[in-house]
Amino acid sequence: MRADFYLLSTDPVEATLPRIARSVKGAGERLLVVSSDADQLAAIDRTLWEQLPEEFLAHGPAGAAHAARQPLLLAETCTADNAARFVAFADGQWRDEAFGFERALLFFDSRTLDAARGTWRMLGEREDVERHFWKQEGGRWVEGP
Repeated sequence: MRADFYLLSTDPVEATLPRIARSVKGAGERLLVVSSDADQLAAIDRTLWEQLPEEFLAHGPAGAAHAARQPLLLAETCTADNAARFVAFADGQWRDEAFGFERALLFFDSRTLDAARGTWRMLGEREDVERHFWKQEGGRWVEGP
């Protein structure tokens, strides 16, 4: 499994996630976006509609009609009704269900930094995980050391 850590320093996850989701879809993959915060999921939903209107990214909430057909599914749990192989943790909370996915994306900021560091160390002890760290620089993502 591959784990990507995204340090949010200038933009919130709501503004960042649509562009990454577009890249995931462009690679022919489906994405499950998980957050325990219903308000955050609603904000991500709004941003997906508004941020890139010329490049509409089909999405919907878990449990809704046609959830299985959605390339991007928004959920409070790690149940991928859309058969996603990629999962994004928008709320900064790692979940061990990530090990059932091909790739996990953990978005974190200063509030969840300590937990992300602990997760980074824990994953570093596993031989079956490839870790990558990304940070925002000049409005784009660059891989850090």
